[in-house]
Order: sequence, then structure tokens, then C-alpha cells
Amino acid sequence: MPKTLSRKANSGSREKRVSRAGPRLDLFGFVPFRLNRLAAEVSAALSGEYRERYDLDIPEWRVLATLGFRSEACSAQYIAHCTRTHKSTISRAVTALLTRQLVERVENEDDRREFALRMTRKGRALYENLIPRLLRREREIMSCLTDREQRDFTRLLGKIEGSLDLVQTMEAARKAEVY
Repeated sequence: MPKTLSRKANSGSREKRVSRAGPRLDLFGFVPFRLNRLAAEVSAALSGEYRERYDLDIPEWRVLATLGFRSEACSAQYIAHCTRTHKSTISRAVTALLTRQLVERVENEDDRREFALRMTRKGRALYENLIPRLLRREREIMSCLTDREQRDFTRLLGKIEGSLDLVQTMEAARKAEVY
């Protein structure tokens, strides 16, 4: 068994273990792991709001959420890119939402082979009914932080998103034509 040494990390008092084979990863201190785990738990906490009442799964909600924050129709590819969800997952969600008549296809006038998606009246009503519930749930999740901590958290998330060149506002998305 290799001899293990301990040394202080640059980020305060957290210790990292280093073996002769090289540094070991402290999974619970590894930011990508923590962010992924946090995102999964927050998503699961929110999904209770739309799964039980509206029988929507997470990908279906992502489609509705993306269509809901836009004023114009968009492609499934846009939704996949915006939500960072695999296109086949979005495709299955779109099919389910089309079947339930929550979204509809809109033909592209310039290229009849292409179509965009938009919410139907039924889909819009569901979305508008659900938004206050999700905002309330978000407040509950964030209530463990003070108002100042919430502002700092939002600012810091923005800095990380910016360092990864992620679009952070609808205006920036329109200008960049990324989405």
C-alpha cells in the first residue's frame, strides 16, 4: 500500500491527499461534481411541481420552459442547445408534448422541410399556471441563504457562466445568434 502524504490546498483548510501515484481527487470538494449533484437535486425538487400535477417529465418541462421564455417559435435544436439536453431526449419530449397538444409545429415559410415549435393555448395555460409554483419552490430552495448571499451566489454563477462563454440573457442570445 503506497504511503499517503497530506498537504493543505490553496482554497483554505481543506486537505488533499497525495500518494506516490499522484494526487487523489476529493470528489466532495471537486466543483464540477458538486455543481452537477446540486443541479440534479434542484431539478428533482422542481420536477415534483410539474410531475405530479401535470404529468410532465424533466425534458418535457425543459421544452415548455424554453418555449415559454421566448416570444417566437424555435427549433428543437435550439431547445437542445439552450438546455444542454441531448437532441434525442428533446425529440422524445417534443413528440410527447405534440401528442398532448401542448406544443405545435410551425412551418418555416422559407424552407417547408423545416419547422419550429411553439406552445398551444393549452400549453401556454399550463405554463402560466406552473410558473408561480416553480418560483415559490425556487424561493424555498434558496431560503437557506440570506438576501446578500443569494445576490452573491447569482453573481458568482454568472462569473462562472461567463468564463465558459455561456449566454446569460435573452438579449445576449439574440445578439450572438447562438440560440
